[in-house]
Amino acid sequence: MKKVLFVFGTRPEAIKMAPLIASFSNDSNFDVKVAVTAQHRQMLDQVIGFFDIKVDYDLNIMKHNQTLHQLTSDLIARITTDILLTDAFDYVFVQGDTTTVLAASLAAFYQKIEVVHIEAGLRSHDMHSPFPEEMNRVLTSKLASYHFCPTAVSKENLNNENITKNVYVVGNTVIDALLMGLEKIKKTNESTFLNQFKSIDFSKKIVLVTCHRRENFGKPFEEICEAILEIAHSQSENVEIVYPVHLNPNIKEIAHQKLIAPNIKLITPLDYQELIWMMDKSYLILTDSGGIQEEAPSLGKPVLVLREVTERTEGVDAGTAILVGSDKFKIVSVALKLLENQSYYSSIASSSNPYGDGTTCEQIKEILKYSQSN
Repeated sequence: MKKVLFVFGTRPEAIKMAPLIASFSNDSNFDVKVAVTAQHRQMLDQVIGFFDIKVDYDLNIMKHNQTLHQLTSDLIARITTDILLTDAFDYVFVQGDTTTVLAASLAAFYQKIEVVHIEAGLRSHDMHSPFPEEMNRVLTSKLASYHFCPTAVSKENLNNENITKNVYVVGNTVIDALLMGLEKIKKTNESTFLNQFKSIDFSKKIVLVTCHRRENFGKPFEEICEAILEIAHSQSENVEIVYPVHLNPNIKEIAHQKLIAPNIKLITPLDYQELIWMMDKSYLILTDSGGIQEEAPSLGKPVLVLREVTERTEGVDAGTAILVGSDKFKIVSVALKLLENQSYYSSIASSSNPYGDGTTCEQIKEILKYSQSN
């Protein structure tokens, strides 16, 4: 039996790890332990509860106004002393590109434990955008022993960096999580959600907005807000804009100052189950979230990506997503075209999802089982 440690710290990591943890936990070949660093305490706990994840180690690492330098050094020290030096593991699983990912990978590497990188090979090819995520994933790729890529483009990125051993294209676990989450939601009465969001007029076209990334702080976010306002004003009769506002003060304060219109609903951050329900109810999504770029095509929802560059180019190439950045004119013009031109909307909404079919977790498990026996 191989002893496996899953380490994650944020809500997106938890979502993408959840179906993988379930898959490995149900297999007698693996002894599974879960560690959380709690980079996002409240939002992380919501996902852990929804997916019934049993946590074995909770580092609860975050401090008020903590710098990246402090966070990284604290993570490496705590993961090593509180976990890796107290128990023996064959594999440490990390997902994506957070500071937790880099710190856990480095700590495991120092202990000569094999690192398994989920969602490997994403690249924007700009070390400062997204920051510090691009650096995190590039360095993690150098430390990992197994690289599970969502697409062939990701594998090619790794090959171009001379990383060719144990590189597999398996799709993205976020699709497994989405399908798993939707099955759970089906057991909940629709009126439960409708009553929760009474202020939202679902007879209109719902435009869902999520925006929280560091590179959009300041002037870019202000321009995004201006674009949202213009869309709201020009489509006041038939569009309802719903924005679950991130708790970060760099976002929250500006959003509440600028986004004032009858058909703009600023709501508190959504639990995962609420988010995927709202995505399913939406007509169009504006986001800088990587996970939503991957999930939305499985729901048939066009995505405008509020970033200057994206490491998820497959969605753009497949026609499921349009890169608009923080350019007010581009955001408004593309959004209005999607809202007013049905044939254009249908051409994007009907594009197939390049990120997988919901079998990613089983593929990863079988590959590791096969590698053990050889």
